[in-house]
Amino acid sequence: MLTILGFVMIATFLVLIMTKKMSPIAALVLIPALFCVLVGQGANLGDYVIEGVGELAPTAAMLMFAIVYFGVMIDVGLFDPIVRGILRFCQADPMRIVVGTALLAAIVSLDGDGSTTFMITVSAMYPLYKRLKMSLVVLTGVAATANGVMNTLPWGGPTARAATALKVDATDIFVPMIPALAVGLLAVFVLAYVLGLRERKRLGMLTLDEVLEPVTETVLVEAGGGSAAKEAEPAHKGGGADGGGSASGDTGADAQEPADDDDFQGLDPNRSTLRPRLYWFNAGLTLVLLTAMIMQLMPIPVLFLLGAALALTVNFPSMTDQRARIAAHADNVLNVSGMVFAAAVFTGVLTGTGMVEHMADWLVSAVPEGMGPHMGIVAGVLSLPLTYFMSNDGFYFGVLPVLAEAGAAHGVSPLEVARASIVGQPLHMSSPLVPAVYVLVGMAKVEFGDHTKFTVKWAVLTSLVVLAAAILFGII
Repeated sequence: MLTILGFVMIATFLVLIMTKKMSPIAALVLIPALFCVLVGQGANLGDYVIEGVGELAPTAAMLMFAIVYFGVMIDVGLFDPIVRGILRFCQADPMRIVVGTALLAAIVSLDGDGSTTFMITVSAMYPLYKRLKMSLVVLTGVAATANGVMNTLPWGGPTARAATALKVDATDIFVPMIPALAVGLLAVFVLAYVLGLRERKRLGMLTLDEVLEPVTETVLVEAGGGSAAKEAEPAHKGGGADGGGSASGDTGADAQEPADDDDFQGLDPNRSTLRPRLYWFNAGLTLVLLTAMIMQLMPIPVLFLLGAALALTVNFPSMTDQRARIAAHADNVLNVSGMVFAAAVFTGVLTGTGMVEHMADWLVSAVPEGMGPHMGIVAGVLSLPLTYFMSNDGFYFGVLPVLAEAGAAHGVSPLEVARASIVGQPLHMSSPLVPAVYVLVGMAKVEFGDHTKFTVKWAVLTSLVVLAAAILFGII
């Protein structure tokens, strides 16, 4: 019964958000609460939620201060040269912009943190997509899929979890998988190329001069903050504070809303928040911060807390200016952190009621006995749905040991099963249980349901390409 209810709960959640019958936050809270009552454990709902919130609180804190930090970096102009450089490289060609998105996301993913990757990628690429009226779900879909492939790095999380769960060396898992993962990354670039051609066909190509017209462009967060920025807005613009709206899951002409830029003020070379004299300080601070994250010198939430405090203090010594910058990014902070805490209800109920455990056991038991000698392939296939509907911790520490044990009984090496288990990461990065995806869709102003409808099929295809390459190369 718990197995059925678990699958029904997840299906209900996905249907409601993709059909936009409920907002993601409401669905993440109310659907699991309802099903917790249905399984007869309503009295324990509070305990499940508190436990889930406790587990995700560090992530929420990290995202809060990371948004403030990168928001300030955008305000002061740290990413302006990147945006201009990419624009000149892409020459206002939608195809090259989409490929550039994949390349930038892959490069930034080397730090091993999805949230950081999405913040930097969106801050650099969002203005180009909005200015050219490109589909924003292409931005989120390509960025998430590229990051999913790179998320398999030993310091990215999944590989380390697999190594820990099976007591093997993470290097022995990752290094042999490099050829298959390289093919997966190549598949992402091919996907970006194809999607970019579709966007080029729909929009055509503008000249660089047309794109650089003196029209307010958009970035990740409001960066103007002053009356001068407001005066720079075109008189014909209208709309409210949420102007950007959402992008649909299609790349056709109906996928875009008018380029309403009132809610974002960016790339204005005269905006009051620019700090050109502090550019190299801010660049150095960001580099030190990312290096400290990779080297794990401190917990990531602590690093971003310190970084945000230092960035605010140095760039905006005045208390009034500091309050203004924090207020400018408050909407993003509230939206993302609220989504994370809402997801804590979902994960808390899934885990606390035992639904996720029953679902995993059912899937493993459904594997035919004759597939035992091919448990590596089985683990690779199961990694797609299981890492989408479960947390990485739940899959790698709960399910993977069972799969490895079943494979060992038929002579399959635990290393082979471990390698196969990471192929589902391109899909995992768009899971509703991954906090970083809410950073991506929230800052790109895309509805989570639209992102899901557009991205899942491409992420599944990329994962299967990685699996097929691993089988072809004899890795699995």
